[in-house]
Amino acid sequence: MTQKTIAFIGAGNMSASIIAGLVKNGYPADNIIASNPSTPKLDALSAQHSIKTTTDNNQAIEQADVIILSVKPQMMAGMLGDLSIDKSIFSHKLFISIAAGLPVSRLEELLVTPTAVVRTMPNTPSLLGLGMTGLYASAAVSAEQKQVAEEIMQAVGKTVWVEEESGIDKITALAGSAPAYFFLFMEGMESKAIELGFSPEAAREIVSQVATGSTEMVRQNDISIAQLRTNVTSKGGTTAAALNSFNDSNLTGITAKAMDAAIARAEEMAKTI
Repeated sequence: MTQKTIAFIGAGNMSASIIAGLVKNGYPADNIIASNPSTPKLDALSAQHSIKTTTDNNQAIEQADVIILSVKPQMMAGMLGDLSIDKSIFSHKLFISIAAGLPVSRLEELLVTPTAVVRTMPNTPSLLGLGMTGLYASAAVSAEQKQVAEEIMQAVGKTVWVEEESGIDKITALAGSAPAYFFLFMEGMESKAIELGFSPEAAREIVSQVATGSTEMVRQNDISIAQLRTNVTSKGGTTAAALNSFNDSNLTGITAKAMDAAIARAEEMAKTI
């Protein structure tokens, strides 16, 4: 894989994070190109990682074996439509899209030439190398290309493949949108902590540490999450009282309903891009 040239079309935060992860893991900087209309982001990437940069998408794509499409979904048609290179060369390349909501069928339509396309759904913790990315491969993607796509996205965290493209919408609800679910819960705890007399700084530190510790307990134990919950819940104790309050409000049902709403919205958005 390290012999392949990877071009990033768009130099935003997610591209920067993937590039940083690749270089950190030993990927040759000389084999990475970033393209962007303006130069400040390119200059920063070049200075930090010694990668190649250009403001010419045609040049970047021509030189690359793998192209990461990292422009905003609503800008994708314009960007691909403006390319002046012979699109027949696309059939020999792998395109990986990190554009939210853009179906493979639409990407194939915009690329014109039959092309190997992998659609991905990373989440914002990818910016810290702690991401969870869903991947879906079009029929034209080979086993080798799937491995390449997986290794690239694993530079910013963990990955999971879905067999049907509809699975990307489910990943969106389960991972893509999910950091905000946790942030909302943490925000509520922080707000209550401040109301109880803790300083904003102490409240944030407590909530952050509890979240980190709870996550690590899940990571470092093979037992189920349900059993971990049971293990810290003494019958008739304070934790049980809090959980009973959550259950009275049907927290599990509320969570499921919220995820269903995210999936429905993802399906709606795919029809409008």
